[in-house]
Amino acid sequence: MENVAKPWPALWSLVVGFFMILIDTTIVSVANPRIMEGLNTDINAVIWVTSAYLLAYAVPLLITGRLGDRFGPKNLYLMGLVVFTLASLWCGLSGDVTMLIAARVLQGLGAAMMTPQTMAVITRIFPPDRRGAAMGLWGATAGMAVLVGPILGGVLVDSLGWEWIFFVNVPIGIVAFILVMRFVPKLTTHTHSFDVLGVVLSAVGMFLLVFGIQEGQTYKWGTVTGFVTVWGLIVTGLVVLVLFVVWQWLLERRGGEPLLPLGLFKDRNFSLGNTTIMAVGFTVTAFPLPTIFYYQTVRGLTPTQSALLMIPMAVISGALAPFVGKLIDRANPRYFAAFGLLCMAGALFWTAALLGPDTPIWMFLLPSALQGVANAFIWGPVSNATTRNLEPRQAGAGSGVFNTTRQIGAVLGSAAIAALIQSRLSAELPAAPAGAPVGEASMSGVLPEALHAGFSTAMSQSILLPACAILLGAVVALFFGKPKSVQGWGGTSAPAPETAKADLNT
Repeated sequence: MENVAKPWPALWSLVVGFFMILIDTTIVSVANPRIMEGLNTDINAVIWVTSAYLLAYAVPLLITGRLGDRFGPKNLYLMGLVVFTLASLWCGLSGDVTMLIAARVLQGLGAAMMTPQTMAVITRIFPPDRRGAAMGLWGATAGMAVLVGPILGGVLVDSLGWEWIFFVNVPIGIVAFILVMRFVPKLTTHTHSFDVLGVVLSAVGMFLLVFGIQEGQTYKWGTVTGFVTVWGLIVTGLVVLVLFVVWQWLLERRGGEPLLPLGLFKDRNFSLGNTTIMAVGFTVTAFPLPTIFYYQTVRGLTPTQSALLMIPMAVISGALAPFVGKLIDRANPRYFAAFGLLCMAGALFWTAALLGPDTPIWMFLLPSALQGVANAFIWGPVSNATTRNLEPRQAGAGSGVFNTTRQIGAVLGSAAIAALIQSRLSAELPAAPAGAPVGEASMSGVLPEALHAGFSTAMSQSILLPACAILLGAVVALFFGKPKSVQGWGGTSAPAPETAKADLNT
């Protein structure tokens, strides 16, 4: 493990850019109506503004994690930051939706280069028994970004215009670049052979799987074009990924170096942690959609007003996460993670129970606060438990796997909640005009008062899906093993971050 004199400034420098790219996974959703109006396009095209970003973000994560091991996490992070910042400028200057979608693909690629490096650097500059607070900060950043995105997006769109959800990234990106250059050390690189076949199989398999799941609802889970069907893409993607795993196993058995070291999964906590974070990714992506629809369609709130109901969640999560991070270095993270996941499930079941046409709006602040407690106890403990036993040379690969499973969970959550909402609306709103797309009607905010009760019921039923998913994650977290001893980590006993020797080869 590299000794770093000031690991905390290095971490804070990385968190600035990490927060920015995670916000971009949610900030665009509130701007979709204005983008449709400003670029004179339709809902199907504007959906791709988000889909293209998520697709380009999720597919390369395994590869970029491994590249960080090979060429240095700092170098890859800075390259990704430059790509992301320039792509953000391009997004804001786009004159038509095709150009905007292309710019979002480039943004997603930049984000994919950056994300695995944040966890990899934490794993390498903080000793395992002092990593909890760092993972707590990383986790709080990930959790709060999901919440802040819609709030910030609503404010920027209402005050300055949709272009500014992208322009705001430019000064942040410049500041983040300067901070990373100054405070993040150049860590030792590890020579890795390049598994070309593994790269191709993982990229193709991930693309087919993510595209099929993400766009299934758009094509009504039927034909995409010609003989190509949604289910055909999903099944083919799964087959290719199975071939990828088999190839990784064969390569490892022959003494080669695979893109995905399957030996990582021999660690019990790594396997359980990836399962848990997939449930978390599924839930945090799925639950905001039915609540936002309810706030705007039934209660008549603006995008900014509805997003502000998430403030207790963001504030409490940010305040508690550092304290939780300090505690998990001294105790089994299993208890913290399970508690947080159970709190999240409770908050979602509570929200589902409140969704009615006449519920006082202030009451939704209560489950929002409980979600804040949940977030503080989820991200740091789960991240720390998952990566605690990784060797430094496997930090990038492990981080790539962790972030890939989180993104796959998010894609699954997005697709599943969209399909469930449509299904429940069809069941609960039989009085809707024949052939009228209820989903699009709800997005426009036009819904007769007579349909408010049915719409509220449909949204309430939809929230039960992410609530059950996070409950399953809580069950998995209960099986986390006790953290291993860290004596002799890196060849010496783990030094306190404040007293470690400098190795700032910037």
